[in-house]
Amino acid sequence: MNCQQTIAHSASVSGVGVHSGKPASLTVRPAGEGVGVVFVRSDVTDRAAEIPALVTMVTTTELGTNMSNEAGVSVATVEHFLAACAGLGIDNVIAELDGPELPILDGSSKPFVALLERAGVRGQTASKRVLKILKPVEIRHGVKLARLSPGDGFTMKIAIDFPTKAIGRQEIRFTMAPGAFAREIAWARTFGFAHQAEQLHAIGKGLGASMDNTVVIEGDRVLNVDGLQAPDEFVRHKLLDVIGDLFLAGGMIDGLYEAEQPGHALNNQLLRAVFADPTAFAWT
Repeated sequence: MNCQQTIAHSASVSGVGVHSGKPASLTVRPAGEGVGVVFVRSDVTDRAAEIPALVTMVTTTELGTNMSNEAGVSVATVEHFLAACAGLGIDNVIAELDGPELPILDGSSKPFVALLERAGVRGQTASKRVLKILKPVEIRHGVKLARLSPGDGFTMKIAIDFPTKAIGRQEIRFTMAPGAFAREIAWARTFGFAHQAEQLHAIGKGLGASMDNTVVIEGDRVLNVDGLQAPDEFVRHKLLDVIGDLFLAGGMIDGLYEAEQPGHALNNQLLRAVFADPTAFAWT
């Protein structure tokens, strides 16, 4: 696990975009050492179509992590796929899309893990890039908090708190280790609230959301017929999002991440704050 990895073969998966509601296909292809994760829009021919998965490319964080390059070519809802790459230790891969949004699939990272496993993992010779945290860096917004501190390996501790009894307060601690992501986190699905659906549709969001890809909450109830996969599926999904968002550092993190009520915006601001202080990190 100290050397970089890519995939052995190309593989594809198709579905719909959770916000656009339009068909979306993703094809993953092997990439060379040091390339990182690069999104490529196959439907764009008149401008630069490549978007490297880096924190500096993130343009919006509303209802997902979305990126754009200097030519204005964008890709939306990248976090579930990036979490799968991080969880499997995939450093270098080309992610080719036929439109502006990744497919939501079942709302978790599990189908992306399956896609990458079907493509096969291939070892490379160059050493992995690891972002070592040298001192605490913290972002606060009211009750929201995210912090990266020195640690041993990559450990995350997060808590969420919602007024609905369907969620309430949930906490989780997780350490990244071989096999742990697929086993404990990847299957946790995204969630949303029924009363917000009309408002989201009015602004062109959530058009592809359904109970096939979202845990839907109304009042204090989960509406999905099959219910939850685990009582704490909500906080596990929030952790999944954290892993995907932090992989935009450009490599795995060596440090402790702690958060209260984390979200995409907070995660992005935290990474930017780390990189803004050269004494806070080192690439190893």
